[in-house]
Amino acid sequence: MVRKLLHTRYRVEDLEKTVSFYKDVLGLQEVRRSISGRGSHLVFLKAPDSEELIEICKYDGSGPVQVGTDLTHLAFEVSDIAAFGAHAAAQGYPFSDGPHTSSNGSVIAFIDAPEGYEIELIQPARL
Repeated sequence: MVRKLLHTRYRVEDLEKTVSFYKDVLGLQEVRRSISGRGSHLVFLKAPDSEELIEICKYDGSGPVQVGTDLTHLAFEVSDIAAFGAHAAAQGYPFSDGPHTSSNGSVIAFIDAPEGYEIELIQPARL
């Protein structure tokens, strides 16, 4: 039986540019790097208050990376979506959609990571 989620993998072509985005724009922490038995270059990252990891993988043997439109995304909680938006835009990653206020009062926006994967940012509703 499954016990817990360990990580989610995204394969990319430009490992360092993507890792830089996750660290410098999103503020994730690099946990470790390794090369798998088949030769995949792997970087594991995590958000400061999370246990689950994100695995960024470069493996040229699988051919070009083709990110489908609206196929998948990662969602992260932010405390101030306006401040995050200004920070991300200053680094060349403006919101691609939003911010929008949801029916429960949370504020949601999206940005695109370097390889085209969508990132959702959620500012929880203020109680």
